[in-house]
Amino acid sequence: MRRLLPLLAIALLAGCGGEQTVSPTAKEVEGTLPTTTQAAIPEGDAQAGTALFKSQGCTGCHTFKPAGSNANVGPDLDKLADYAQKANQGSLEQFTFDSIKNPGAYLEPGYNNVMPNFGQTLTPKQIADLTAYLTKG
Repeated sequence: MRRLLPLLAIALLAGCGGEQTVSPTAKEVEGTLPTTTQAAIPEGDAQAGTALFKSQGCTGCHTFKPAGSNANVGPDLDKLADYAQKANQGSLEQFTFDSIKNPGAYLEPGYNNVMPNFGQTLTPKQIADLTAYLTKG
């Protein structure tokens, strides 16, 4: 037993690696790595988004020239690209989709979060349709 104790001590110290941290590294990657961490937006239909914009009451709160609305309770959607750039939360489409789904995620300065939470009442496809209308329509 006394002979094994020094060998055991040497084996333990040798296995510790001293004070250096060693991390395994991959030699090769199979497949592709994701280029984004945000969920993909479903394909939207701008024409369907036009009808939704009106039926959901968006014209009562937002200015948006294509819809003929000039309300000012919520942000001016003709400036949506500027808001998306300031928010720095992804592409214009991603920002728009996320803002409809979760209106409190980003608030344009000067406006309160009074928009209904459409993430609970509209399907992702419907939100994508609104996104298509607002960004391409």
